[in-house]
Amino acid sequence: MAIRIRLRRNGPYVIESDEVTVVDWDGVEYVSARNPVALCRCGASATKPFCDGSHKRVGFKPDGDPDTT
Repeated sequence: MAIRIRLRRNGPYVIESDEVTVVDWDGVEYVSARNPVALCRCGASATKPFCDGSHKRVGFKPDGDPDTT
């Protein structure tokens, strides 16, 4: 099965797969209680690397987004 990664406008990366493993630079594995897995892009999440919806509160707009020009 192909893994699908969606970029939510002004939101997280959403990984749609039943088998997702998130590992940091030290090899520490993070377990997500949710599926699909949403990874923070805004940097404001209290549950990094996972999204907690903080992008809405901080008004996150990614670089290069047509809505920010």
